[in-house]
Amino acid sequence: MDRAIYTAMSAANAALNRQAVTSNNLANSSTSGFRSQLAAFRAVPIAGDTHATRALVAESTPFHDNTMGPVNHTGRSLDVAMPQDGWLAVATPDGGEAYTRNGAIQVDSEGALSINGFPVMGDGEQIVVPPQSSITIAPDGTLTALGAGDEPDAVVAVGRLKMVNAAMQDLVHGDEGLFRPALGGVLPVDQDMRLSPEALEGSNVSPVKAMADMIANARGFEMNMKVVRTADENAKQANQLLSLG
Repeated sequence: MDRAIYTAMSAANAALNRQAVTSNNLANSSTSGFRSQLAAFRAVPIAGDTHATRALVAESTPFHDNTMGPVNHTGRSLDVAMPQDGWLAVATPDGGEAYTRNGAIQVDSEGALSINGFPVMGDGEQIVVPPQSSITIAPDGTLTALGAGDEPDAVVAVGRLKMVNAAMQDLVHGDEGLFRPALGGVLPVDQDMRLSPEALEGSNVSPVKAMADMIANARGFEMNMKVVRTADENAKQANQLLSLG
């Protein structure tokens, strides 16, 4: 089989992977706090008895765009926007801890706070507020509750959000959309971090750019498949000539 087929197939596989990353970014263009994933590839020259210009395509270390998305004021008391390199801690089903920039906090009928179904962590435990109470979040992450029918000055502190500081390159992205330290363990609380109450950070994905990338990826894949078809046709014609000989 012609070696060009292997070369073209590696490039076609890279185009498929880029398309998967791009489509995932586009699907999350409206997800709060989402950071677009970047697909990185590099050329690997083929060593041995072959043409010096032949090279395969190999995936490089994937990473994310660390640019902040737009911060929009929502007026909702449970919405928070984190600063650059700021993360909220949530509990995972395996008993561990992970981190997210999505500040759309929800509260259930029993007063438990969660983000996308993951419990929000406070000082070493999940934060639970009095049911049916009015919750306010201060810039330092402190939560205060005012019960239904209580006097305005009867607010009480019910916990504080666990906020951590970590650079994007020091974290790994999980399949569920949460981030964890690359070296494992749990990140410490950053007491000096301040959030923006009643606001949400939008996704940093540009839908227009994502659509353009999808078109470019599709054209690149088709170009490489054309090389495969051409190599196959050349092999068939060569076999015909050999049979005639």
